[in-house]
Amino acid sequence: MFTGIIEEVGTFLSKKSGSCSASVTIAASRILESVHLGDSICVNGVCLTVTSFHSDSFTADIMPETMRRTNLGRLPNGSPVNLERAMALGGRFGGHIITGHIDGTGVIQSVRREDNAIWYTIRTSPDILRYIIPKGSVAIDGISLTVAEVNDACFRISMIPHTALSTALSQKRTGDTVNLENDCVGKYVEKLLGISREQPRSVWESLKN
Repeated sequence: MFTGIIEEVGTFLSKKSGSCSASVTIAASRILESVHLGDSICVNGVCLTVTSFHSDSFTADIMPETMRRTNLGRLPNGSPVNLERAMALGGRFGGHIITGHIDGTGVIQSVRREDNAIWYTIRTSPDILRYIIPKGSVAIDGISLTVAEVNDACFRISMIPHTALSTALSQKRTGDTVNLENDCVGKYVEKLLGISREQPRSVWESLKN
C-alpha cells in the first residue's frame, strides 16, 4: 500500500524485453535505504517487486498485464520516474490509499500555468472517468492529486509548486502518457451495490449525487 507522496525521482536506466514482459533497472538513492529483496516499490504508480539491487539502483520484473496497462514498457532510457516505498505502519498518511495496481493510462491534453500552479488536462477512457469525481482523489504516475474538474472526455488537476519540484510530472508535456489509478473506494461501492459497468453512466452519476 502507498500514499501517493513521492519520496524521490529516479531514472529509468534500462529495460530487457521478453516476448511480452520485461526486466527494468532504475537508478535511485533514498528509497534504497534498508531495501530488501522482495520489497515493493511504486514506480510511476506501478507496484513493482525488487528482484535485485545495488547501492544506486534496483531491478524489477514487469509481467505482461503490467506492460499492457501502463506506460512502463514505452519509457525511453533516461526517463525520470516517481518513486515511493510501501507505507510504513504508524507513518503519516499524507495522500490517499494507493495500491499500485494501475487501472489504465491517460494522455496529457494540455498544460497551463496559473500564477504558481500548473493545470493538467488529461484525456482518458470512460471506464476510468466513471470513478473520477470533482474534489476526489486520483493517482497520476503514482502521485496523489485532487481532481478539480471532470467531464465525459477528460479531467483536470492543479499542481502546487512543491509537487512540481518533487515529482517527474512537471517534466511531462502535451501528448505524453501517464499511468492512472482510481480511488479504490468507488470501485468497491460499485461492486457492493451490484452496478454493472454496462449500465448507463447516468445511473452512476445519480448515486454520486
